Amino acid sequence: QVHLVESGGGSVQAGGSLRLSCAASGSIFSITSMGWYRQAPGKQRELVARITSGGVANFADPVKGRFTISRDNAKNTVYLQMNSLKAEDTAVYYCNVFERGSVYWGQGTQVTVSL
Repeated sequence: QVHLVESGGGSVQAGGSLRLSCAASGSIFSITSMGWYRQAPGKQRELVARITSGGVANFADPVKGRFTISRDNAKNTVYLQMNSLKAEDTAVYYCNVFERGSVYWGQGTQVTVSL
């Protein structure tokens, strides 16, 4: 079992920045990919960004050029740096981890961007 703890959400004005962190702990042998999804009210959960153990990252089109993702394999931690935030980035952000064929989700952290 893998346990995920997210931190770094909050409220910010449009144009501001936030950094999310997600630390994985528990029975970890080999995490293949780590990433972030988000879900806005009334919308489906969507991929924001993910990164493989080798450092290959991919991003959803709405966040390209504004968000970066990185991971510390030694700490089993993934980070999402969010810059130039927009009101439409407001959502609950969920950490997501693939480990030995299983998917794990964090509890979610709220990000609110005001105009």
